[in-house]
Amino acid sequence: MTIDCVGVIGGGAWGTALAQTMALAGHDVRLWAYEPDTIREINEHHLNRVFLPGVTLEPRVKATGKLADAATADVVLLVPPAQHLRRIAGELSEYLPEGRAVVVCAKGIEKATGKLMGEVVHEALPQALLAVLSGPSFAADVARGLPAAVTLASEDEATGRALAEGLGYRNLRIYWSSDTIGVELGGAVKNVLAIAAGIVDGKELGASAHAALVTRGFAELRRFGEALGARSETLMGLSGIGDLILTCSSPQSRNMSLGRALGQGRSIDEVLGERRAVTEGVFTAEAVHRIAVDKGIELPICFAVHAIVDGKLSVDDAIEALLSRPQRSEG
Repeated sequence: MTIDCVGVIGGGAWGTALAQTMALAGHDVRLWAYEPDTIREINEHHLNRVFLPGVTLEPRVKATGKLADAATADVVLLVPPAQHLRRIAGELSEYLPEGRAVVVCAKGIEKATGKLMGEVVHEALPQALLAVLSGPSFAADVARGLPAAVTLASEDEATGRALAEGLGYRNLRIYWSSDTIGVELGGAVKNVLAIAAGIVDGKELGASAHAALVTRGFAELRRFGEALGARSETLMGLSGIGDLILTCSSPQSRNMSLGRALGQGRSIDEVLGERRAVTEGVFTAEAVHRIAVDKGIELPICFAVHAIVDGKLSVDDAIEALLSRPQRSEG
């Protein structure tokens, strides 16, 4: 697979960071963004100060407001907010050639249907050669060229290998996998657990409580993932526990910072009202709750986060409920 030009759909922090990374890897990049001001600033000043401040973009990154410009690249990376993915992929379908490689980089579960991002794109872009990308990677770190490692999954191993080798470079190691479900679920559920980790931090419950929360959260991720067909070894890797550790350990994470604010007594409406970037864990919490209830999967931490962000339970009551659960075997 020859990759000279990469199309990136989504001009937020992660989309811009991936565009910068593809340029650093030597590719020409066509970055589709929704906001005219963002397009203008990238093309005229090589900056995206609203979504990725402090990073000067490579001249190879060219912004556009036309999906057709990005669709004709050799590979297309889909990086819109998860809840907008179906609409944007549907609009892209008109321009995407048959057999074009499309890599889903959005992390989440569609709130309305409970479907993973790969399922959504398969329905909206049936002509695409599909892969998914996820792993422990903050946009600011990746955009600055700092070392990171992620996982790219495709059901066809040859496609996954070719994309991983073609899109990766020295400072972005891309491992490949055939477990698309595991890679997607790790990237989605960790956002819910990061809200919980942020609440622990905001309530100043201590490092021991944080370690316990992340560990038991990972147990929920494995239980949920395996019930939906994910492989255990995938969840033990970069896109599972790796992304969970990163997202639960730094306020750079929008989801952890949201939880931290909730733990400090702020309301969710107040916090979300101050943000332009989407906090996906809020939407994913509802989808995870619905799927788990339907399948009879026990996820007490995820359920507590859903109850908090849905306004059904206070932070203090949720903590009390978790601490009052009966003792049980760790296994």
